[in-house]
Amino acid sequence: MTYGASILPPGPDHRHVLVWQFDRPVHALSSASVGGGFSTPAWLLNVGVPHDYSRIDLDEHAAAIATGRDLSGSGIAMFTAVDVTRAEHACFEGASVCATVGVTKPTWAADPEAGHALWPGTINLVAQLPVALEQPAMVQALLAMTEAKTQALLETQVPGTGTASDAITLVCPVADRAERFGGVRSTWGHRLAMATHAAVHQGLAAHPGRAR
Repeated sequence: MTYGASILPPGPDHRHVLVWQFDRPVHALSSASVGGGFSTPAWLLNVGVPHDYSRIDLDEHAAAIATGRDLSGSGIAMFTAVDVTRAEHACFEGASVCATVGVTKPTWAADPEAGHALWPGTINLVAQLPVALEQPAMVQALLAMTEAKTQALLETQVPGTGTASDAITLVCPVADRAERFGGVRSTWGHRLAMATHAAVHQGLAAHPGRAR
């Protein structure tokens, strides 16, 4: 099961937006600030914002975009200064990943000097599977994707494990039978890791060191 994203035009306080609409029930796990955690979303947004974006009412901003586009029900919204029309896509044996890649300010996860500053540059990942995963397996799969993203960054000599605003969302169908495992050596965790690794590599190669 693969869902394609459509592109919404810019608005008064955002750039282009990638939107996925789900016409069948799906389970999702997301680190997004809007709609994050486990959910059954009707839609998913990857919102392009200006580089000087400073809004903190992200729920309200996402709701305004959804309402303006007649998106009903609850959903997930991620935000990025990357031009989302330059999204990279990769598939590996049924696992699909869409990546918007910006690394103008990479950071190490364990960095005592990083503080709590806001950094431009974001890597947003949206993954879709054709099979259902149990909740623990979905967590394992997100870890596998995060490790694969970091591997791609290190292989291209980006000095960091990611950026301070990275977000990731995994979507899979609702089904009676769900896969129990999602780690890097499980069937679907491996496939997601491979697709993530490829999509992030593509993004870094196409727009090295850029967040716009």
